[in-house]
Amino acid sequence: MTEPEAEDRKPQSDEARSAFVPPAGVVAQPAPVEEESSTTSEFALPKGLDVPQVPPTDSEGSAFSTPRTYSAKHAPPAFTPPAGIPRVDLTKDVPWQDRMRTMLRMPVAERPVPETVQKTEDEGPAVPRVLDLTLRIGELLLAGGEGAEDVEAAMFAVCRSYGLDRCEPGVTFTLLSISYQPSLVEDPVTASRTVRRRGTDYTRLAAVYQLVDDISDDQTEVSLEESYRRLAEIRRNRHPYSGWLLTMATGGLAGAASVLVGGDAIVFVAAAIGAMLGDRLAWLCAGRGLPEFYQFTVAAMPAAAMGAALTIAHVDVRASAVITGGLFALLPGRALVAGVQDGLTGYYITAAARLLEVMYFYVGIVIGVLVILYFGVKLGAELNPDAALQSSNRPGWQIAASMLLTLCFAVLLQQERSTVLIVTLNGGVAWSVYGAMHYVGEISPVASTAAAAGLVGLFGQLLSRYRFASALPYTTAAIGPLLPGSATYFGLLAIAQNDVDEGLVSLTKAAALAMAIAIGVNLGSEISRLFMRLPGASAGARRAAKRTRGF
Repeated sequence: MTEPEAEDRKPQSDEARSAFVPPAGVVAQPAPVEEESSTTSEFALPKGLDVPQVPPTDSEGSAFSTPRTYSAKHAPPAFTPPAGIPRVDLTKDVPWQDRMRTMLRMPVAERPVPETVQKTEDEGPAVPRVLDLTLRIGELLLAGGEGAEDVEAAMFAVCRSYGLDRCEPGVTFTLLSISYQPSLVEDPVTASRTVRRRGTDYTRLAAVYQLVDDISDDQTEVSLEESYRRLAEIRRNRHPYSGWLLTMATGGLAGAASVLVGGDAIVFVAAAIGAMLGDRLAWLCAGRGLPEFYQFTVAAMPAAAMGAALTIAHVDVRASAVITGGLFALLPGRALVAGVQDGLTGYYITAAARLLEVMYFYVGIVIGVLVILYFGVKLGAELNPDAALQSSNRPGWQIAASMLLTLCFAVLLQQERSTVLIVTLNGGVAWSVYGAMHYVGEISPVASTAAAAGLVGLFGQLLSRYRFASALPYTTAAIGPLLPGSATYFGLLAIAQNDVDEGLVSLTKAAALAMAIAIGVNLGSEISRLFMRLPGASAGARRAAKRTRGF
């Protein structure tokens, strides 16, 4: 076998057996070399197809490009308001609440440039952490009973102080949300937080207000880490008053309320014992996880049972005053004022939720008292609806009782010790105005209550502005003597005695008194803003709430 034949018989390599290798004897033609690389994309135009080319012009259609038909030389005249272009000037010598309320009511395009921001990292503010801090602060304020407008103002102040000026906070009854958009071409960053638990602690509320005040103050440097540390301390702080002291305050509040409606020393003690028993039962129900509706129902029973028992035992006391005093310790005046205030300032969803909560509390109180009164009447308790109306003219005792009631109410609200004396005096002034108008001037109780509550709101707003703090610690406890406890009791007693029409009239009167208190407090606050220095000129003034009639 020759050598070429042996070579042909050797096993060929993989390359030799490839389908892409030309067979032996076939000369491969070299591929034509193109001047430019051709694409095989399905979007490429085939050869030979002529497409008319459009002369290059400026891109049109973008929101950031000048329209092709616009000419700067022949531009139309700019619109100018009849009163001229107002100058927005937000002064720094007013509370941050006013400045933030002012900017919240402005459109984003009309808001002034950001103020001096707090020191942050070199690469700019940490947006997620700022939003998280803002939501945590808003949660404490909303859980403490603050109005929706003030919560939004505080959230806006925190974001703006850390350089996030294009932010929009939102507050409902159980949900807090905030959105920040860095620019018009960037996606917004949104965060939210749910408020699941509420607790009355005005000491914690004042501490949160102080933190927001320090953050929004350009003279005080508060970093993000420092703000988080202070917020953690506020959350860890215990209540200033113990549980047993709160129970004693509940008894003192009920006893003082019974004196306001004509009770004596025996009535004071009986009302205090009934209210303390109800408070302990409510604590027991809360420990078992029962909702607040059942807590109010159970808490209303001992005071009503005490009054009915004294009547059955033929003790010469005014049982109506005992039951009325016990009701004073349960009426949700704080939630009522906050709900009406949210409605008057335009936060209707939050206002509806708060008022619905108040209605549930009232229904719980009604059920608890009606059950006891029904069995009391069946057992022979002779409850006279006019007994508590025969209160003697003793203004000195009544003013002292109103101040004691306010003091005990302030303790129940866990207020700072520095504010207890001021709000106690405010409550005495409120009852003095009510007594002078109703008992001496013979003015209707609704009008007298509204005027006294307006004075409470005015004084509370002035004191809060003086101390750059929340107005709730100076107003909520002071309206305690004005709560419609007697009207509520008379309505329930009439229903228990099968006089439904008279009972509904009394309950309607109680609702009117409650609304008069809430509207009076809010009106007093608004009047204080009218006569005090406002930040800025006409454009910087606080705009009205959401209009629904087109003006």
